[in-house]
Amino acid sequence: MTVPEANPRPDSELERILVVVAHPDDIDFGGAGTVALWTKAGIEVQYCIVTDGQAGGFEPDRDRAEIPAVRRAEQTAAAQHVGVHELHFLGYQDGAVQATPQLVRDISQVVRRVRPQRLLTQSPERSWNRMQVSHPDHLAAAEATVQAFYPAAGNPYAYPDMDEEAWEVGELWMMDHPTANHYVDITDTFDQKLAALMSHTSQHRDPEGLRTGIRTNFAHVATTAGFPPNHYAEAFTVIRL
Repeated sequence: MTVPEANPRPDSELERILVVVAHPDDIDFGGAGTVALWTKAGIEVQYCIVTDGQAGGFEPDRDRAEIPAVRRAEQTAAAQHVGVHELHFLGYQDGAVQATPQLVRDISQVVRRVRPQRLLTQSPERSWNRMQVSHPDHLAAAEATVQAFYPAAGNPYAYPDMDEEAWEVGELWMMDHPTANHYVDITDTFDQKLAALMSHTSQHRDPEGLRTGIRTNFAHVATTAGFPPNHYAEAFTVIRL
């Protein structure tokens, strides 16, 4: 697929950004360094997490009934590291997400409440080179978010029973899309990104290995973007209406 050239609005024009992802920790892997830059610039960022990550983790002795509360707490702590203080948990079942009309409606309602000028989500298209980023929940949550982005949340005739008024976002950012068209230098906020990731303690079998892998991966992204040596970057696909 060919994507258009990126044309993001200047951050200085934005007041609010909404992030929608499938699981706790998804944003921290894909875009927390960029989120930290946005909040440092004075932009309000809120998270919408579709599932509670009930199927994740590496703790066979833990009562699985505890996992939703654990993962919500971990994501809340992670968000603090990058300046995010308001989170919306939709409570869908991990491993069973579908881009249903109900999910589109639920995401559209959060969009209408937050009224963001930028919406960040995952990719609805599978990356065959990195299957880990193409978990079925990621694809489904992203597809529902794209449908909310256009046309659902901004259509004044959709959801006439909803109290929230229609809101057109205008700008969509996607993480882990097969074709990136925009890179953000996160060198100055990389330590915040790492701190956010390490907050998800229930998910890490090898914390030191994770740190090493994250450094290598995002240094490679910076090289691909043409940034100077010893920099880190995150990649996105940006679409404007």
